[in-house]
Amino acid sequence: MSIRRAGKREWTGLAVLILPTLLLSIDVSVLHLAVPALSEDLRPSGTQLLWINDIYGFLIAGFLITMGTLGDRIGRRRLLLIGAAAFGAASVLAAYAPSAELLIAARALLGIAGATLMPSVLSLISNMFHDPAQRTVAISLWMTGFTGGMVIGPLVGGVLLEHFWWGSAFLLGAPVMALLLVAGPLLLPEYRDPGAGRLDLTSVGLSVAAALATIYGIKEFASGTTGFTPALSVAAGLALAVLFVRRQRTLADPLLDLKLFAERRFSGALGSLMLVILVGPGVGLLGGQYMQLVAGLTPLQAGLWTLPPVAAVLIGFVVSPALARRFRPGYVGAAGLLVSVAGFVLLARVGADSGLGTLVAGQVLFFLGGSPLLVLGTDMVVGAAPPERSGSAAALSETAQEFGGALGLALFGSLAAGVYRARLAVPDGLPADAAQAARDTLGGAAAVAAGQPGPVSAELLSAARAAFTEGLVAVAVAGAVVLAVAAVLSAVTLRQVPPTGHTPPEDRPAGLPAREVATAGTGPHEPSRPAS
Repeated sequence: MSIRRAGKREWTGLAVLILPTLLLSIDVSVLHLAVPALSEDLRPSGTQLLWINDIYGFLIAGFLITMGTLGDRIGRRRLLLIGAAAFGAASVLAAYAPSAELLIAARALLGIAGATLMPSVLSLISNMFHDPAQRTVAISLWMTGFTGGMVIGPLVGGVLLEHFWWGSAFLLGAPVMALLLVAGPLLLPEYRDPGAGRLDLTSVGLSVAAALATIYGIKEFASGTTGFTPALSVAAGLALAVLFVRRQRTLADPLLDLKLFAERRFSGALGSLMLVILVGPGVGLLGGQYMQLVAGLTPLQAGLWTLPPVAAVLIGFVVSPALARRFRPGYVGAAGLLVSVAGFVLLARVGADSGLGTLVAGQVLFFLGGSPLLVLGTDMVVGAAPPERSGSAAALSETAQEFGGALGLALFGSLAAGVYRARLAVPDGLPADAAQAARDTLGGAAAVAAGQPGPVSAELLSAARAAFTEGLVAVAVAGAVVLAVAAVLSAVTLRQVPPTGHTPPEDRPAGLPAREVATAGTGPHEPSRPAS
């Protein structure tokens, strides 16, 4: 049995698929820069500003599973192009929004459209690159594009906001999506599952509601909100998730095929990925605060110090495919995670007085060690699924990462905040309201210290920085444990997965199954034919 290798058409198509990924990652960082200007122009309330920031991510997380399955049914290229058109139109709407309410609505549309892009792109990569070694390289390049967007996003946004109004940051989406709409039909083949049944709207409603409620509650916990609302939201989300799973077991054509989890490679890679994503965002957030509020760097200086970790993750993405061709991917991922554990051990040695170099070195090791699993784990999740279910598998990969990131921020953010409050020694003589503000966050302590006499200010700042650093150390220790568990999980559950360059013949499908329809398609009238 032979396997068809990708040619120039597929690699050119990959470059097209990187475009929406690049845009999505740029869009996240650009908004943070645009907030001051749009706040001055639109005058949103505090609640409205939160929704402008959060609704995009909420709806992406909520609709990922639905859109991944929808792509399997109507065609991944078709869904990608529909989402691209919607994303471009919503970008223009957001750019010229005359009110906070309309901007929130535009951001909601961007979130729903964005949910169509990621699973469509990843499932198309899986279907275009049948050779496992080539597919690993393709996913590595795709993830490099995503990371590159996060790097150049602040630069592009800074230039636009320096010379134009805040809406120009959103207009980036229009030309990029227009290019995708032109090049997509020419370079991207169409894949769909013609044997899929109708879309179960009840399952769609349950999956969206479960994801939104759970993510909202977790984010509320992460922001420090107290009371019953976050707990009630998470409980409601979990209850809806249970109902969703039970319904899938009874349907002939479920929205989510639970049989995917019976595949050891799929569940092991997905679990390892989620554990790695769990620790990343919290450490990134705490590291940024340490650089500015403890080490005293300016935002520009702090941004420059983030470049070495970014370079490390890019290096990891590039070398991972080569390593996976020589060694079993599960062992490569596990070995990399042990490097990440060493990075967290370094983070646990950071001090309040001198620790910037140690902090950056620890982050470099974490990103360098975690990047192989991000590439190879994503590859295994998508590659383990039958071709007709690759959209669902891609959506599950993205959903697990969304939940992992939100849950990590909540758990590790709460741990750091708890240690900070327990360890902070507030100087005698501070008013009660000022002492409470200082106990809330390190930023609050810095603001209080700025209004106090010299000796009291210095004592409060020193105590707050020391308490914050202890919280960072506690998170590093907990993160090292989580990464060690992920390393064991990767080595044990994925040990049977062969190197990508030595895939045995029985694991090499000659083509897609009969149910899977693929059209190379330079136009809508080209007849469908089985892929070969």
